[in-house]
Amino acid sequence: MAIFPCFFLFLIHPFSHAAAAAGDPCNAPFTSGNIALLQINNRCSPFHSPSAPTTTFDSVLQLSRRVDQNRLAFLSSLVAASSVPIASGLHILDSPIYLLRSSLGSPPQPLFLVLDTASDASFISYNYNLTTSSSSFQPLSCSSPVCPLFNGQPCTLSSSLCSYNQSYGGDSFFSATLSQDILRLGADNITSFTFGAVTSSIAGPTFPKHGLLGLGRGPVSFLSQTQSLYSSVFSYCLPSYNSYYFSGSLRLGPRGQPARIRSTPLLLNPHRPSLYYVNLTGVSVGRVLVPVPPGSFAFDPQTGAGTVVDAGTVITRFVSEAYAAIRDEFRKQVNATAGYQSLGAFDTCFSTSIGDGEMVPLPSVTLHLEGLNLVLPAANSLIHSSARPLACLAMAAAPMNVNTVVNVIASYQQQNHRVLVDVPGGRVGFARELCS
Repeated sequence: MAIFPCFFLFLIHPFSHAAAAAGDPCNAPFTSGNIALLQINNRCSPFHSPSAPTTTFDSVLQLSRRVDQNRLAFLSSLVAASSVPIASGLHILDSPIYLLRSSLGSPPQPLFLVLDTASDASFISYNYNLTTSSSSFQPLSCSSPVCPLFNGQPCTLSSSLCSYNQSYGGDSFFSATLSQDILRLGADNITSFTFGAVTSSIAGPTFPKHGLLGLGRGPVSFLSQTQSLYSSVFSYCLPSYNSYYFSGSLRLGPRGQPARIRSTPLLLNPHRPSLYYVNLTGVSVGRVLVPVPPGSFAFDPQTGAGTVVDAGTVITRFVSEAYAAIRDEFRKQVNATAGYQSLGAFDTCFSTSIGDGEMVPLPSVTLHLEGLNLVLPAANSLIHSSARPLACLAMAAAPMNVNTVVNVIASYQQQNHRVLVDVPGGRVGFARELCS
């Protein structure tokens, strides 16, 4: 149940955007509950750099090195029992991978927000001076019932506003004032949207330049705030890291979701209520069910162990013993005569050519979830170099300096799948869909 009794979120007249330029996919028209998603280095992203990697291989190598270590540390950490409910969502992590188009305020100011399925607290960067540019902007008092949920500082004689501090990704720190304004997503206007308006920051290179939308399922997340609009249901389809123009999407609410989709139960960890846990029961390589140490995939709320579906981690990660068994079975079936080498996070890279135009056999990888078997196409289990006949198993163990107990089904494995999250229905669904 949403915990915003004092605020009302309702749909008002759809925001009228200027007509998109004819034939320009970067300005596609908005529709209700359907928001375009793009990878941060995409040509449509305002943050695209000409020096950004131009191949999927280079992009994944760079992102997995830059993002995943901090991400795994966050997903593996546990919140103390005495922590306030939002604490887990405030340890925000390094995950600027996918963006969504939105606007905020009156008049509306365009924003490209980072999509984060493991965080609750949304924030808008200090680049947007909402106090002077938006007539609908409203900072919240330190006496607001929501303030403690954001770890807001107690009221003092010098300040009556709800202020809080937050770290991001290991290289950034910011202060924010808890605030409300009108958020526009697709054709929907969401009034009294509660977020942190950043007032100052020490911003590292990964700090979101516009802000972040928290799509976790904790008490102050976007889902909780908009429960009356979207019923805590959403789905997304992630485009590949190098689709020239975005064609991914975020769908909010039950309307327009796949009528038939295979699903697995959604598990709740009361210590990490923001995360989307599922029951991974095993992994097959080809037709072989890989034997892994007992308990490798077991869900344990006390330790945080289990498997999380997360759009902010780059490549799927397994606890080290399980990954070693999966990797060894994959190598056995590939039987690369030239051996294997390591590149970045990948330790199983091999030549796909065996001469005379023949290619090495590439076994499928299947994630066995309770109620469904998710067979990963080669495009989701392998990453290929465009410069030479080289492929790598696009999975890894957790970084050695991260004491992780969690397995993560990550964005590379989710690409070109419709991933449905139905919180009240207690399920996560997967269906193949071309997003790129």
